[in-house]
Amino acid sequence: MLENIKQTITRWDERNPWTNVYGLARSIIALSSLLTLLINHPSLIMKPASGISSYPACKMNLSLFCLGENNYMMLNLFRWVCIVILVLVVIGWRPRITGVLHWYVSYSLQSSLIVIDGGEQAAAVMTFLLLPITLTDPRKWHWSTRPIEGKRTLGKITAFISYFVIRIQVAVLYFHSTVAKLSQQEWVDGTAVYYFAQEKTIGFNGFFQALTKPIVTSPFVVIPTWGTLLVQIVIFAALFAPKKHWRLILIIAVFMHEIFAVMLGLISFSIIMAGILILYLTPIDSTIQFTYIRRLLWNKKHKKGEVSV
Repeated sequence: MLENIKQTITRWDERNPWTNVYGLARSIIALSSLLTLLINHPSLIMKPASGISSYPACKMNLSLFCLGENNYMMLNLFRWVCIVILVLVVIGWRPRITGVLHWYVSYSLQSSLIVIDGGEQAAAVMTFLLLPITLTDPRKWHWSTRPIEGKRTLGKITAFISYFVIRIQVAVLYFHSTVAKLSQQEWVDGTAVYYFAQEKTIGFNGFFQALTKPIVTSPFVVIPTWGTLLVQIVIFAALFAPKKHWRLILIIAVFMHEIFAVMLGLISFSIIMAGILILYLTPIDSTIQFTYIRRLLWNKKHKKGEVSV
């Protein structure tokens, strides 16, 4: 056993956990929160709700939005503080600094916003689990692909352990979601999507109701219902799957969440889950090349050069 641990540590020491893979995931998660705050004034996302006379609720709460007076001028000021922090996270500046700030912003949003899709809660958990990786990241930019100088064995061990904890957490999330659905008769008999389509809060709008009516009102409704369960089971099973299958599962999983975004309006949740799924289904020590973007930028630069001549 000790020999296996030694071999694992040796492998980790030869690899680099601080790549643009987790950088991309951080940026996507932060982008979702950033869009939420940019688009919505505090009067829309922080207001009294059922059972809560004043908002944000600050009893035993360390949220940023609870540090000042409870008025929308102060809440708006804090909103812009969060926006600045999230912009720094999105562009990838100093993960060691912005990692803690990103978690605190995510925690504050999860504690203070009136939300119904669960995206902010997922972001708060994930940014917390990312802290051991961000705090040991020596880079100035999380997009950097340059080799890390110096021997950083302890930092690498910490980062890789955190990565595996994240993978287990994501797998448990989808496993729990599947089990919870299977405890409801609507999911078992295949009619759950019909009821979601009719739901007034997050159901289909008039366009999608008309478009999907032939399916959701027919026996074929079992296809999207059981299909959702099947995809979630596959995502959970990816914890044990060979890495060669991860990319295909990632594409399927992200596609499922983007369907949720378009048809159910769960946009912030779907963006956050896309970032989380990149962490879950991409080896953290690999490097994303962004070949298409580089080629596009190169072609534009080359064309400009031709024009200037």
